[in-house]
Amino acid sequence: MKMQMSVLVCAIILFGMSPVFGATNFGARAASSVDLSGQPAVRERTQVNYQKYETRTSTKTYDEKDAKNLYYTQPENRSQLYKQYADGTTSNVRTTRSESYRSELKRKYYLAHPFFQPLKGKFGSVTDLSYTMNSYDFSINQTVPVSSVLALNGIDATWDAKQFSIKEDFSYGITDRIAILAMLRYDVSKYKFDWSVGEDDNMDDNGLNVFGLGAQWRFVDNTNWIATLSGYYQYQKDFSNNFILDLKGGYKISSSTIYALLRGWYIDIDGNSYGNGVEGNESSVFIAYDTDVTSTMYVEGGLGVFSVLDEDWTLNFEAVFGDYDWHNQASLKAAIGWQPNDWVALNLYAKTAVYDSMDGKDLDFYWKEPYVGLDNFTKLGTVNIDNYSETTVGLQAIFLF
Repeated sequence: MKMQMSVLVCAIILFGMSPVFGATNFGARAASSVDLSGQPAVRERTQVNYQKYETRTSTKTYDEKDAKNLYYTQPENRSQLYKQYADGTTSNVRTTRSESYRSELKRKYYLAHPFFQPLKGKFGSVTDLSYTMNSYDFSINQTVPVSSVLALNGIDATWDAKQFSIKEDFSYGITDRIAILAMLRYDVSKYKFDWSVGEDDNMDDNGLNVFGLGAQWRFVDNTNWIATLSGYYQYQKDFSNNFILDLKGGYKISSSTIYALLRGWYIDIDGNSYGNGVEGNESSVFIAYDTDVTSTMYVEGGLGVFSVLDEDWTLNFEAVFGDYDWHNQASLKAAIGWQPNDWVALNLYAKTAVYDSMDGKDLDFYWKEPYVGLDNFTKLGTVNIDNYSETTVGLQAIFLF
């Protein structure tokens, strides 16, 4: 089957912002907006690891747990820790050390920490290079006959989207607790309808597609707890205006921070429907995620843990479950970070969907082809979705200056 439609593929990948914007990413849900009017309804060292800058000599007695806690206070010389017995025969143990210990402390940050933001007068920069793969199989159930030329019932195909993105997040500390944020993203994208019959349809789409502004407030930060509240405005070219709230709270324990997150989006969509589509001069096809709608809401929540492995290395795991209007998804993310000094870090991450309710769904299927009398988008039936897949890998270069 020859399909003459690969003039334009509109696909917007909904990413969140990097650590200064509250998340590495929100997952890839390729979509385009279509106006079907008149037609049938269709990612710190946050008050944690301190370094000595001025010292004085003294003797201090530590509980044994202090010696194990490298996240908040790092022993100057672990070999000086020893067991001293009251006498040579009993096991009455006390842990002591004589050392030069900190009299003044300087705050240092792990830049890949999910609660990272710059202090007053400091700038933060996160350059994020990512590659996203998103695909699903579908089978056409044509319920509206058109002509023998347009007989699609039972035809199978695969939607495949691959995208390389360069995203820059920039933050500035207004105070030690409040930072302003800005971001932009450039995408290099390849989209394909891989048909079981006939030639495939391919399209490349490159451009500066996402812009955003926001603010972040770290309203709790003490020995045990840390929490931030963030708000953003995000514009996605030719698709939507997005308003996002992000709330995170964490508990510091030993060399880790265990945290929970809650995010919400209000999405104002261009047009009255959104989904995947290819539009051409002679014929166009559109698989609708939702129709007769101009706005929608997304909500997701999750749990994570950020751990310091040693002075330079960190590890981050995160599990998120989201309700994205027409489908639900569970995803896992892992990241390993390397920070050789105070002002630069590299963070390698990967995220994948482990469950998506899109599998098994029937989505509305539209066609437009004046040659067979379809002057406007017309619903021809449905497509049944199977084998949904979504994975992102990326590398972040994080700077504080």
